[in-house]
Amino acid sequence: MFDSILFDLDGTLWDAVPEITLCWNQAIREAGVERPPLTVEEVRSCMGMQIADIAARRLPGLTWERQQEVIAECCRIENEYLSAHGAAVYPGAEETLKELSRTCKLFVVSNCQDGYIQSFFAGTGLGKYFTGFECAGRTDKPKAENIALVVRQYGLNDPVYVGDTALDAKSAAAAGVPFIHAAYGFGTVEGAPRLEKLSDLPELARKLSK
Repeated sequence: MFDSILFDLDGTLWDAVPEITLCWNQAIREAGVERPPLTVEEVRSCMGMQIADIAARRLPGLTWERQQEVIAECCRIENEYLSAHGAAVYPGAEETLKELSRTCKLFVVSNCQDGYIQSFFAGTGLGKYFTGFECAGRTDKPKAENIALVVRQYGLNDPVYVGDTALDAKSAAAAGVPFIHAAYGFGTVEGAPRLEKLSDLPELARKLSK
């Protein structure tokens, strides 16, 4: 059995895109940026990217410095909102994490800003099942390096990474960690073990670790 499971967040454990869209539009409006309101589809297409890259894609008419100011305010409002209100976790999330945590150490590793994973923990009450987390916003490193960092820091011997996008698969491979594709999420991945729903993870993990 795997001794640890590292999770991506957006598209793997929850879908907070509608709430993020609401928060970002508020921040952009209050910052006086003239652009049409962001759509859920536009925000969803950015999930998994690092924050500076999202700013460049969605605020192209601004200077780099102004992009960073506005996206920082987007993230601040988003973190506060999600910490207080949460968002939709995928079906069976708590039962699945509770079961897995009995035999595995659980982690979240994401390209998000600092505070976002903590908001997920606070807004859903699921933080109690996780041993730790890491993100690009804390280390200024890409996902592959953060996966490897968690493996080293916690002395993990048999980890697996669960994510929903091709970037997740490439990051896990670069870190030397096996990958499971959360096929119910936002992206497509060829050639990886498929997880059709989150609640199937305990059984799939048992089969893959035999």
